[in-house]
Amino acid sequence: MFLTIPTVMTWTRIVAIPLIVGIFYIEIAPEKANLIATVMFVVFAATDWLDGFLARKLNQTSSFGAFLDPVADKFLVCASLLVLVHLQRTDVFVALIIIGREIAISALREWMALIGATKSVAVHMLGKLKTTVQMVAIPFLLYDGELFEVIDTNLWGTWLIWLSAILTVWSMIYYLKKAIPEIRARAK
Repeated sequence: MFLTIPTVMTWTRIVAIPLIVGIFYIEIAPEKANLIATVMFVVFAATDWLDGFLARKLNQTSSFGAFLDPVADKFLVCASLLVLVHLQRTDVFVALIIIGREIAISALREWMALIGATKSVAVHMLGKLKTTVQMVAIPFLLYDGELFEVIDTNLWGTWLIWLSAILTVWSMIYYLKKAIPEIRARAK
């Protein structure tokens, strides 16, 4: 199903990318741009959970939706990381780790699907934890100020994005270890 409610919500994450990037290129006060980008990211990131919930609740799951959902997440995260690198709010090394892992694991999953071994690289809790930490770190770094006059979002965002990078490497190692038996079996 190409245009179900959940799939349209997934498409909104892709459509959000130029909006989040573009907000930093229009002439408004930096604090306002930060707030708008943060709110947009949080709203669009929330659709990740909501579209899956609605797909199951409305019985509108589809193979296209299952394909598009992680792609939309990766686009949103990668575009936001590039904006944060451009704004000098995160280290390029962190962005390379996270983006590189996403490319590597996506390629691994595609190859494993081709050989009929998708179960060995199925989504694991470690990957979900990594994504959750990213989805908290990124809006903190986009906001780049004090939240409720108590939380230094840049400080917390920096710590969380580095934690996310560590979880990213850890989850990549986990998926590679799960795939190695299949890789060895196919190499013979």
